[in-house]
Amino acid sequence: MFPCLKLRKIEERLQCIQEFDRPKVKLEQYVTPAHLGSHMLYTIQSQYGDIDGKLVADLGCGCGALAIGAAALNASLVVGFEIDQDALDIFQANIEEHELYNIDSIQCDVLNIPERFHKQFDTVLMNPPFGTKQNEGVDMKFLQVALKLSNNCVYSLHKTSTRNHVLKHADSLGAKGEVLAELKYDIPATYKFHKKSSVDIEVDFYRFVVSR
Repeated sequence: MFPCLKLRKIEERLQCIQEFDRPKVKLEQYVTPAHLGSHMLYTIQSQYGDIDGKLVADLGCGCGALAIGAAALNASLVVGFEIDQDALDIFQANIEEHELYNIDSIQCDVLNIPERFHKQFDTVLMNPPFGTKQNEGVDMKFLQVALKLSNNCVYSLHKTSTRNHVLKHADSLGAKGEVLAELKYDIPATYKFHKKSSVDIEVDFYRFVVSR
């Protein structure tokens, strides 16, 4: 076990994060629920020590839940990559609210992050878009980028129904994937086409170890 904030303290942090004002459906903008994000972060640090003192990237950081949690867990520096300026504005407001100074953001398309960032991060975190019919396969593209950026490991969420595909794809990219937990992702009604107040999606929480 590695030193870590108590799970409850991490969740309290994430519960205070301002969310999207007007989420964009084409970017599949959903907030990472506090209970889900806190369990991810607690596991990453307490079981593997992959946050404290590490250089961490958050791909598609949105409003910054995972990035802010990692900064609170004493990462040496966290960099959030996000294409949407509106999300980054909220992210910046959250950073200031939480009074964190070991965190930064870069506006760019995650799928086109410059090569100068390759292998520069110890740990990459992400809750990628799962891929709608118009955006199929985007989660695997995120994974490919994450593995290029990390010199150690990647932590990510993917639909449980795609497990075999995810593991095979990671293997083809030279990474060893392991499912750390099966979780329920409670997605509240966010867009006009949502008919139910919330939907539980079964997701796998992965750790991918990159090839050196």
